[in-house]
Amino acid sequence: MGGAMWMPTAPPTALNLFALHLQPVPLFPAFAVILLVGYLFGVFWLRRRGDRWPISRIVWWVAGVATLLLMTATGIDGYGMELFSVHMLQHMVINMLIPILLVLGAPITLLLRALPARHGSGRSARAMILRVLHSAPARLVTHPVVALLLFLVSLYALYLPPAFDYLMGTMWGHNLMLAHFLAIGCLYFWGVVGVDPSPRNSGRGLHQLSKPALRVIELAATVPFHAFFGVVVMMSTVLIVRSYAGTMPGWNITPLGDQQVGGGIAWGFTELPTLVVLGVLFWQWQKADSRQSRVADRKAARNGDAELNDYNAQLAALAARDQTGTRPVGR
Repeated sequence: MGGAMWMPTAPPTALNLFALHLQPVPLFPAFAVILLVGYLFGVFWLRRRGDRWPISRIVWWVAGVATLLLMTATGIDGYGMELFSVHMLQHMVINMLIPILLVLGAPITLLLRALPARHGSGRSARAMILRVLHSAPARLVTHPVVALLLFLVSLYALYLPPAFDYLMGTMWGHNLMLAHFLAIGCLYFWGVVGVDPSPRNSGRGLHQLSKPALRVIELAATVPFHAFFGVVVMMSTVLIVRSYAGTMPGWNITPLGDQQVGGGIAWGFTELPTLVVLGVLFWQWQKADSRQSRVADRKAARNGDAELNDYNAQLAALAARDQTGTRPVGR
């Protein structure tokens, strides 16, 4: 199984899982290196111009790329072709953790700031990116309902036979599945985390879920579906997919038992990215409140509390009217 991939023969110990092992054609490791180099070059270009870029965003991006390398350049990638539990770990991390780390790096904001803006010309790369972000297809796929459906449907649809067995039969199919998990995860968390500019911010109604409280609801909507999927897999008494029907000799691992472990991973892993996103949204909420308070304080200092004085004057006028039963002079 696995086509032109290296196939593990030793038991899946911690050392073997995290040891460096590359595919014959290391597509994802090469992609991860390109992401890292491109991002750091963008940061270098900004700082060369004298612009600042938050260190925290660099840390998030590097963490995302490093985690992607951990999932695709080590034994996890090879054992994921032989053990459903390892595959499910790889799936959950690539689909639900790495996208959060990457979108917190704000790559679209970095790209837009690094690219030159040519005034009066719509042919610049920056203008083309903005045009795509504001296009109708972009607003459609980033709509909260559409993004949520794509995120959840792919979880169930890809594990139905024969799709999963066909994709896991070759290195190319395996990589295509991982690319799908990463793309769908980035699309979904792009809108939920809300660091980068998103086409959904230009819409109305459900399309403009910009407040952290509303994004918490959007995040919570996925939890029951992931939990249900994990419980179904964990409690199943038959193999859901045939790709893992064989048992490696000497590993003392049964396919059904391994599948149940994979279901437990799918069920329990949801809590980690949920907590990360909730922490980010809470921080954004507090930051927005602090920003509004500072704006209000500066406005009060500039106007000498004019609005508060006007409000107090109105209260005093109302009190005078209640006491005399007549309208105050000048009102």
